Amino acid sequence: MLPLESVPNFSEGRERSTIDALARALASRARLLDVHADADHNRSVFTLVGDEQELIEALLAALGVARERIDLRTHEGAHPRIGVADVLPLVPIVPSDLERARRAARVLGARIGALGLPVFLYAPPKRGPAFYRRGGSVELARRLAAGELTPDFGPARLDPAAGAVIVGARGPLVAFNVNLRGPLALAREIAATVRERGGGFPGVRALGLELPRAGLVQVSMNIEDWRRAPPHALLDAVSAQAALRGAEVVGSELVGLIPAGAALAAAGERLGMEGLAPERVLELRLLPD
Repeated sequence: MLPLESVPNFSEGRERSTIDALARALASRARLLDVHADADHNRSVFTLVGDEQELIEALLAALGVARERIDLRTHEGAHPRIGVADVLPLVPIVPSDLERARRAARVLGARIGALGLPVFLYAPPKRGPAFYRRGGSVELARRLAAGELTPDFGPARLDPAAGAVIVGARGPLVAFNVNLRGPLALAREIAATVRERGGGFPGVRALGLELPRAGLVQVSMNIEDWRRAPPHALLDAVSAQAALRGAEVVGSELVGLIPAGAALAAAGERLGMEGLAPERVLELRLLPD
């Protein structure tokens, strides 16, 4: 049986000791593959794999660290968030394991709710994390008080310091950012042209964010289906939109890990090679079946 993946997002990207403590908690119970910390976003994204129980225990341990070390009342950063452990997704490596991931997400959500935090089970695309983050913690507290939203687990009120937690199962996605030199309005305009809701690429969610520490702005994207919206095509589209506005793309970044197929598709496009597939890569051929 293949492991499941988890890509938890915690609301800390600056304090190294806290990021390291989160990483230790995760790595003590599952296999930690990657840590991506961003000071402007003030957010860290971890990638880990394990069986259901390993991931649940790892995420609960890290949540405990987050509650001890992060206070949402004093937190600020470019990325929207509603909790110190903002979103805890469980991801199947193969599509047939999606229901297995959903069952694990419900177990995780129930255990977090028992700790006194409101938990929302998200179901993309209609009720993804953005649905709950809209308007931030203040708006979420209002929606709870008004009865517009009810948590799936836990109390119907936000914890003042820890907020709420979004838990769910989803397919693999690629988190891909493009940085530009220019005003925030520029990034927001371009984000609107590439995201699905604005008539852009299918399955793409995009935000325009300011990166004051870097002195840049960013088009921050989640790609839900890299086959229909490959990262290299998005980079080309953002670059073209920036050029139309007299702006400059200064770089791009991957948050977390990327499926081999997406990397190979980009390599094939840039090298002018048709049909570049995992079977053509030496290291992947050497892996056991």
